[in-house]
Amino acid sequence: MTDAPVEVPLGISRRAVAVGTCAVAGVALAGCTAYDTSVEAPKTGEPAATEAAGAKIAATADVPVGGGVVVKADKIVVTQPKKGEFKAFSAVCTHAGCVVAEVANGTINCPCHGSKYSIVDGSVVAGPAPKPLPAKAVAVDGAEIVSA
Repeated sequence: MTDAPVEVPLGISRRAVAVGTCAVAGVALAGCTAYDTSVEAPKTGEPAATEAAGAKIAATADVPVGGGVVVKADKIVVTQPKKGEFKAFSAVCTHAGCVVAEVANGTINCPCHGSKYSIVDGSVVAGPAPKPLPAKAVAVDGAEIVSA
C-alpha cells in the first residue's frame, strides 16, 4: 500500500469536491421539509375567498372553548378564549411564513421553529416570531363563524 496522493483531474481539490457535494446535499434536503410554507396571495383586486363579508369560515361547534381550529385552506385560525367569544387571526406565522399547525394549551402553535401565539389576541407568547398574528374580522351567524 502506498501513500501516494490521489490525483484529481482538472486541478480540482478534494476539499472543493467535498464542499460541492455537501452544498448539493443541503439543497436536496432543504426541498424535503415537511412544513407548510405556502402562502399564496390573492390576485390584485381579488379578495381571498374568506375575506368576502359573510363567507363561512367554520362552525361554532368545531371551535372548543379555550382552544381553536386551524382552517389551513383559508390560512385562518379561529379561537374561542371564553365561551361565546370567537377570535380569528392569520394562520401564517410571522417568523418564516409557515402555516400554524394546531391550537393547544391556550396557544396557537407553529411547527417550523416553535413560535407560539396567544389565543386571546394573537400576541407572541414564545419566539422566534417577531410580531403577533394579524387579526381577522369575524362574526357569528347562527351556528357559523363568518368573515365580517
